[in-house]
Amino acid sequence: MAEVTQEDVNHALEVLGLTLPITPEILDQTRRALLHTWNPARYANLTNNPKSYMQSYKKAEEMTSLIEAAYALLSVVLVPDESSEDHRIS
Repeated sequence: MAEVTQEDVNHALEVLGLTLPITPEILDQTRRALLHTWNPARYANLTNNPKSYMQSYKKAEEMTSLIEAAYALLSVVLVPDESSEDHRIS
């Protein structure tokens, strides 16, 4: 695994709209709420404007990827389980 910097952690917190300290429950709850908000399927009702639909759909896909990546990073770095003590912020 590549080294995780404080900048990476700050960006992940910014994507999720969180500030320290966080708990596993808050992290999971925030992830679920954001994934619901940015679910690409929510833009299916924009069929009367295909250009707008595709722009919104692509933005939603991008945000979903960012949310998942931020969640993965923070869940490993800030809320590690007992067996993964080797992940540290450098």
